[in-house]
Amino acid sequence: MPETVLSPELRATFLTFQQDEVDSNAIYTTIADMLGDDPNAQIIRSIAAEEAKHAARWEALTGKKLKPSRLKVLLFTLTAKILGITFAIKRLELGESEGQEGYKAVLSDFPEIQAVIDEESAHEDALIAMIDEERLKYAGSVVLGLNDALVELTGALAGFTFAFQNTRLIAMTGLITGISAAFSMASSEYLSQRSEGDGSVSPVKSALYTGIAYILTVALLVLPFFLTTNFLLALGITLIIVVLIILGFNYYLCTAKDLPFRRHFLEMFVVSLGVTLLSFVVGVLVKKFLGVEI
Repeated sequence: MPETVLSPELRATFLTFQQDEVDSNAIYTTIADMLGDDPNAQIIRSIAAEEAKHAARWEALTGKKLKPSRLKVLLFTLTAKILGITFAIKRLELGESEGQEGYKAVLSDFPEIQAVIDEESAHEDALIAMIDEERLKYAGSVVLGLNDALVELTGALAGFTFAFQNTRLIAMTGLITGISAAFSMASSEYLSQRSEGDGSVSPVKSALYTGIAYILTVALLVLPFFLTTNFLLALGITLIIVVLIILGFNYYLCTAKDLPFRRHFLEMFVVSLGVTLLSFVVGVLVKKFLGVEI
């Protein structure tokens, strides 16, 4: 379609679509180069080639050659390094899915755009599904450690808070309880994978992922009790940390594995805070009826 038939508004819209494809091509190429000899690199280069084809289609309509946004490429490359290539790619594709809604508005006048939509909906999704990333293979082990620490330790800290009412004692008791539980959970995960695993994951790595997730969660939840002498304030900060951990982890996992965010977030939130409330009541009852005074 000749460039001259495009209105200024339509050309601006097409340039936005073109920029997205140019950026995506540069991001995928950079991530693939970053991976080197990793088997996933070739898959990502194939996705980059698809994005280059889409960018060329838009360039044929706009008549203008665009350069990738260095900032966007840098941000997504850092995301891939820190949070993994699957999360970074799924987050990028989520933005492209939103862009597809804009494509549909011009389909009647430019039917060739349908090819772009079909490829992004099918071929790229198939390529992304082929990516094999270790951190997602062990996501179940991380969930086990994280969720168990959130439920058990948040509840324990709430109980300790109203039984002891001494932040230093609560912190030390929580830390000892949490670290002991982390070793217990890690060993249980190891034995579980050894006896029931299908061989797709390493029992040792599963145990490490579970144990590390548990210990890191324990450290974050106990930290407020080391920073203040006000036990209610410390508990309040801990509960805020719990919500932030649940929010952040579920966003990461649901984005990377195409899971419904709201349902998973609410499920973990209700379980964690429900156990906390119950333990809170138990702590009050223990202090009242057993006469615990620290």
